Formats: sequence, structure tokens, C-alpha cells
Amino acid sequence: MLATLKSLCDENRLRLFNILMHYELCVCEIEVLLGLSQSNVSRHLGILRNQKLISGAKDGQWVHYKVDERFSEENALLIAYLRQGFEREPVFVEDLEKCKVYKESNLSCQDITSDKGSVEAYIQTRVSGQTGKRI
Repeated sequence: MLATLKSLCDENRLRLFNILMHYELCVCEIEVLLGLSQSNVSRHLGILRNQKLISGAKDGQWVHYKVDERFSEENALLIAYLRQGFEREPVFVEDLEKCKVYKESNLSCQDITSDKGSVEAYIQTRVSGQTGKRI
């Protein structure tokens, strides 16, 4: 239990965990959605994966990550507690808004690889339009 809680004691890992509770995403998607570098995302994913909080499935050249089903089942109370907390914190709500816009857009990892800046701008514009503010 201690190792699990230690692995969640970082804002970026909590942000990752939050979006992976809702969506299956690859490193490049997480990079764009959370505004983190590839190496930072990979490092945090590694910590969560080593504690078996998340799992990944290879799809061609990409690995798509999500919250591990077994972890989720065995830690239902912790998941419920985190979910409630995430719903009250603006940064976590905004991250999910970005994910929703991205997933509804039908953009893909290939789009991010070919023109990351345009994908980021698209998401930013759509989220800003929905909330009436700039993120």
C-alpha cells in the first residue's frame, strides 16, 4: 500500500492517472493533453506501471495506457476517493475537457506525430471556446 500511495504523490502522476481512468492514451497523446515532455511522461508512466496502477497494450508503434483493471477492482475505494477529488480540482477537470475534445475530434497519434503544434492549437481553441477562458 505504501508504494502505491508514494507513486501517486506527484501532481503530474495524479494528472496522468486521472485521464487514464477515463481514456486509453499513448505517450504522444498524453504529452499534448497535459503539456509535458515525452521524457517526463515516460518517466511518470514507468513509475505508475512499475506499481501496476496502469497497464499498456501495444498497437503498432504505439503503446496505449489505461488504469489497470485489476488495480481498479482491488482498490475500488481508493479509485472512488480519487475520482471525487479530481472532480473538485480545476486542473484535473481541464485535463479531462482536453481529452474529451481530442477524442471527439477523431485526431490520432499519427496527426500528433506529423503536426503536434496544430493538434495542440485545435484542442486549445475548442476547450477555450467551451469554457470561455484560456487554459
